[in-house]
This record gives sequence, structure tokens and C-alpha cells, in this order.
Amino acid sequence: MARTLTKIFRDTVATRGARSAVQFREQGTWRSLSWLELAAKGDVVAAGLIGMGIEKGDRISILGNTCLEWILADLGVMMSGAATVTIYQSNTASECAFIISNSESSIVFAEDQEQVDKLKSIRAEIPSVRKVIVFAGEGDGDWVVTLDEVMANGEAALAADENVVSTREATITADDLICLIYTSGTTGLPKGVVLTHENMGYEAESVENVRILSEEDVQLLFLPLAHVFAQVLKAAWIATGHQLALTSMDTLLDDMAEVRPTLMASVPRLFEKVYTGVVGKVRGASGLKGALGNWALDVGDEMAQRCIDGGKPGGLKWALAKKLVFAKIAATLDEKFGGRLRFFVSGGAPLSPRIAYFFDFADVEILEGYGMTESTAATCVNRSGEGRIGTVGPVLPGTQVKIATDGEICIKGPGVMKEYWRLPEQTAETIRDGWLHTGDIGEFDDGYLKITGRKKELIVTAGGKNVAPAKIEGLLAANQYIAHAVVHGDKRKYLSALVTLDPENLKTWADEQGLAFDDLSSASKDPQVVALVQSVFDSVNSGLARYETIKKFRVLPVEFELGDELTPTLKVKRNVVEKKFAEDLESMYGESF
Repeated sequence: MARTLTKIFRDTVATRGARSAVQFREQGTWRSLSWLELAAKGDVVAAGLIGMGIEKGDRISILGNTCLEWILADLGVMMSGAATVTIYQSNTASECAFIISNSESSIVFAEDQEQVDKLKSIRAEIPSVRKVIVFAGEGDGDWVVTLDEVMANGEAALAADENVVSTREATITADDLICLIYTSGTTGLPKGVVLTHENMGYEAESVENVRILSEEDVQLLFLPLAHVFAQVLKAAWIATGHQLALTSMDTLLDDMAEVRPTLMASVPRLFEKVYTGVVGKVRGASGLKGALGNWALDVGDEMAQRCIDGGKPGGLKWALAKKLVFAKIAATLDEKFGGRLRFFVSGGAPLSPRIAYFFDFADVEILEGYGMTESTAATCVNRSGEGRIGTVGPVLPGTQVKIATDGEICIKGPGVMKEYWRLPEQTAETIRDGWLHTGDIGEFDDGYLKITGRKKELIVTAGGKNVAPAKIEGLLAANQYIAHAVVHGDKRKYLSALVTLDPENLKTWADEQGLAFDDLSSASKDPQVVALVQSVFDSVNSGLARYETIKKFRVLPVEFELGDELTPTLKVKRNVVEKKFAEDLESMYGESF
């Protein structure tokens, strides 16, 4: 049985001590804490929580963006024997009310006054909450107190009894709840996934054992700590004792240049945006430079398709494209990423193979992995130097993965959740005979897992053909002018799609064409924009089976918004989009084709 994460943390503090544990910005300047300093602050928070009456097993919610205070609150919760309930800062008040009340959280940490106001608006719906602890803001002398106040009380408690935290910590076992993470809820109400110290301890030690991370790494983290992906990265940081630097999406590229990370994890949307940005700039160049760049990118697309079909890049024109253009792209990206990046890790959603090959051709390694909240994130992951694009890598040691007769991926091992919070029927439906039924469809290729679709999202056309929409959506979103794509067509005669435009790349294109649009709404109706999008569909359709091709599409006049059409991890909420834009979808089936 894996060690508890508290034990793993104490072992790392003992061995790494004065080494830098975490970097963070404070008033615009980078600061750091050693492992000993971090542990001391975590102890103070834990003592403060114990002094507030927190008992082992209590649930404490944390609502906010990734920041140092989030880490300190999380460590304090863990050391007090309680469990962290993660909430995205983008969650609405009603979503927060559901999670807090369902978990019966007794305390909520809130990032700032905006989040406090959100909690105050639902106070009547969360009667279990005794106190709100705000990271940055003022207390109200009643329900809301500051983190500084809690830590001051914790320091006093430790001065009176230096063993107040260690005594509580000694009672924690591997089977105890460490984290309650609610599924993002692309369909229906979110379910609380019960993760234990054994789950997190196993993940931490597995990632360490396969050497994805080492003690010498510098990891830049911008992913929300409310997500299981970031929680496992945090656990791996604790296990290896490397240096963690905290950033946000707003300052990510600037911080990469300053921190110079050796690795970083992300969801695919970041890679899509970097890709479309680079491609848009190269294709937008004029004169001989533009002609050469466009030629090289076309050669790169040809080589990527050759790789997808099982071949390898090669030949004279590829050698020239690599030397004259891709080498310069590689140098530019290396500088932007800080100059010492070993690789990226991609997870949370499928990464388009075409985009992955583009980065590979530019000497940027992206290791794709696979898992879900219910399997404590990492189940499979590619290894550096041994990665296979289009797969999510081999299974982590100690975990078993099998493919059911209907193609569903099933997982058994120490990473599988204990249960859904207070949902025995749904737990029994999802975990059968010890196997977690993921709902994802896949296959093994020489020990490497390939994800081919999602059972619930599988489209069965009127002609009886099975289509995995994610593959087609990935091909469409790989184009620099398309931000998101949603393929539709279950029980229909043919497939259709809704797309949103990338405003930045569209503006660059429009400027080149001498066009000007007031907003996306006017752009979406412009015949030249529609023709541009049509050319994207023509290109994608040419590489698909006939029954997979998109016969009609609509360009939506808006962008998809976080918390509305997009989950906090930037996945499209298919059911929300199909309901919201039902008229657009129906309009594409109003006449025979």
C-alpha cells in the first residue's frame, strides 16, 4: 500500500530541506520558499484549522485560482487530517452552492472579495459553512476571516503545543479521504469523486518512478489546482522535491522566459493557440519569405500526414523545409519557452496528431497522457524519447488496463477512486468487479494506448455508421482560423458542424484581404469568411471516409465562453452547445441533401 501523501511530504522536507520548493510572484517580484519554510507555513495553517474545530475527515473547500495561498491552504487541510474540496474560481454561485452543500464543507477558503461576495450570495444555501477564510481581502468580524488571522492563531497554537499538528497527522491512514473533486459536469449534475491518500500517494510515486519528473526539474504550473491533473502534478512535485513555479494563463509566456522551466503540463488548447499563432504569422508573411514559409508549412503538413499513415518524414524537400524554416521556428519557440524546456505534458483532452507533429518537427516534445478524475488522472503517459504521437503511452506500473468487447477502456489499480461521494448506485454502475468503466473507447498498439472516442459522444448516423466526433473536431480546430468545432449528426443522414472563429488570426487574414469587421457576428455572415471556412472543411473532408465528411456547417457569431459552453479545462460542453444552437443545427437538415 502506498504511503500517505503527508508521509511523502515529510520525507521530502527531511531530504530537500533548504532547497527551493516553490516560486511565486509577490508585488511583481519572484520570491521563493524552501521546503522547510513551506512545511512550517503548512503547519501553521493546519494548527489554525485545528484550533477552529476541524476534525479528521472534515471537508474544506478551496475556491480560487492557482496561487501560493491555494498551496498553503491545501497543505494545511491535508496536515489537519481534513480533505480538500476543489472549486474552480470560474464556477457560478449556484455551482459553488451545490458542491459546498453536497460535500458539507465546514470551511471555505476564498481567493478574494469577488469570491467572498459569491459565497455571501448563497449563504442560506450552505448552512454547513462555519467560516470563510479569504486569501486577499478583509474579514467582516463575523463569517469571514483572513488567512493571516488563521495563521496568527496557528502560530499561537503551535507555541502552546508544538505537537498539535503531528499528533493529528499520525492518525492519517492511506484509506482516508484526501481530496473530493467534482466532475466538471458536461452532462447532468457533477459527482464528487472520492480520492484517498493511497490514490494520490500511488500517483505521486508512479510518476516519480517512471522519471517523468526528477528532483532537478523546474515545473511551471498554470493549470487550476481545482482539476485532478494539477492535483497529481502537485503530488508528483511533493514526491520528487523539484521546484514548482506558479503562474497564470495571463502571464504564461512572459513567465516561461523568466522562470525557464524544464517542463510544463497543459491542456491541448494552449498548444492549439501557439500552433495557430505561429502558422498564422508564417503564412501571413509577404514576398519571398512568405512564399518560402507557406511552402515549408505545406511540406510539413504532408510529412505529418505521412507519419499519421505510418511512415516517416524524409526526402530532399523535407530536408530543405526543415533547414530553412522549421529550424527557425524551433529556435523561436525555444527562446519563448525559456531555453531549457525538456518537454511538455499534455492531458485533459485529446491533442490533434497534426499539431503534435508540427511541434515535433520544431524540436518540441509533447508527451501525451491519459486518465480521468475517477482514476486520479495519470493512467497512461508517454515517456521522453520513447513517445508515440497519436497515443497516450504505456500504462503506469501497478495499474491494469483492458479493452472491453465493445471497445470501452477499463482500469484497475491503486489510482482508481474509492467511490462517488454518497452515490452508491452510480459507484456500482461505474466500478464493476473492481474495474473502472471509463466511457472512453480505445485500443492498444504495441503496448501504447490509443483513444478513439467516447461512448456517449459516439455518433451513429442514419446509415448505421459509427463516427467519433473528437477526431474530426481536432482536425478542424488545428486550422488557425477555427477556435472550436462541434460535429453533429446522431441518427441523421449526414454530419454537420458548428464552428467558432479565432478572432486574432481572423483579423490578420482580414487585414491582408483589405476587409474590416465590426465584430464576430458580422464576420460570421461575410461571404468571404464563409468561403475561407469552406476551404478548411474541404481540406479536412478530403482525408476522411465518405460517411465521416461534413456536408454542412454554420459559423457561429460568438466565441464559446468559459463556464458557459466551455468547462474550466476548456472542453466544449457538447450538450450545452447543441441545446443553445439547436436552431442552427436544425437549419442544416431542413432540406434533403
